[in-house]
Amino acid sequence: MPLDHLRAACQLSQTNLAQVPGVNESAVSKLEKRTDMYLSTLRSYIHAMGGRLEIQAFFPEGSVRIDFFSEKG
Repeated sequence: MPLDHLRAACQLSQTNLAQVPGVNESAVSKLEKRTDMYLSTLRSYIHAMGGRLEIQAFFPEGSVRIDFFSEKG
């Protein structure tokens, strides 16, 4: 799901979301249009919507949750 659709599904505007991480609406708009970003940036965006980012790898034999990128603390 594209990030802007996810934000809309959470019933948040760019302005609402921008207030949570302390960035402006323009920065949220640019972030939603990016095709590549740091995991920490994506984690912050998801966290601002009240969610938690998890990374999972899928293989023919099964899937595994990747904890290396988990938030510390």
